[in-house]
Amino acid sequence: MRLAGKTALITGGASGFGAGIARAFRAEGAQVMLADVNPEAVEAMAGVLGAASVVADVGEDASVAHMAACAHGALGPLDILVNNAGITHLPQPMEDVAEAEFDRVLRVNAKSVYLTARHFVPAMKARGQGVILNIASTAALSPRPRLSWYNASKGWMVTATKAMAVELAPAGVRVNALCPVAGETPLLKSFLGEDTPQTRAKFLATIPLGRFSTPQDLGHAAVFLCSDEAAMLTGVALEVDGGRCI
Repeated sequence: MRLAGKTALITGGASGFGAGIARAFRAEGAQVMLADVNPEAVEAMAGVLGAASVVADVGEDASVAHMAACAHGALGPLDILVNNAGITHLPQPMEDVAEAEFDRVLRVNAKSVYLTARHFVPAMKARGQGVILNIASTAALSPRPRLSWYNASKGWMVTATKAMAVELAPAGVRVNALCPVAGETPLLKSFLGEDTPQTRAKFLATIPLGRFSTPQDLGHAAVFLCSDEAAMLTGVALEVDGGRCI
């Protein structure tokens, strides 16, 4: 029960890594709200976990403001914010990615962190405590060809994590990131281009431990970084990647 008495909001919490983190948080005693752009999925997952839920578009200021208000109403003061919502573009030459797709990737992967900071950081600073966890990617540290703008968006998130950590440390707020390798999530097909036994085998050959990251892996790492056990850790980009970045 390492998160007993803590409150947490997880964006993109209806599936994949977000749902894995939510399961781990609930198992460790946290009160949780899931936010997701998919109304049916987030309501269903919240029902399974005994969590609150809110429909939110993390790239839109008014929607993030609504999410913050709902979180405060359901949970009270927020202890933990997990910026997990993310998307990618299909693997292709960098110059072939449409401008609209580029804008969409940066809107969800980067602008969302800025918007949640605007709406949640002031209260954390006022309380003198809080933890923010950004879900980045090994793509930020060891970029793969043909995913250039996704790589860049996750690199932005790692730098933002470190910048936020330095600025917010005097206020008692810690900021860290997790960098998973591709996992068994709805985004896997987009990362691989096509999900076949051959493409999976080729990708798995680049991971020393020989498997994808799982939602459970991310959940365990997130619990640690958001618990008091990690009280001296801030600005960390923890690789949960089976050795992919070695």
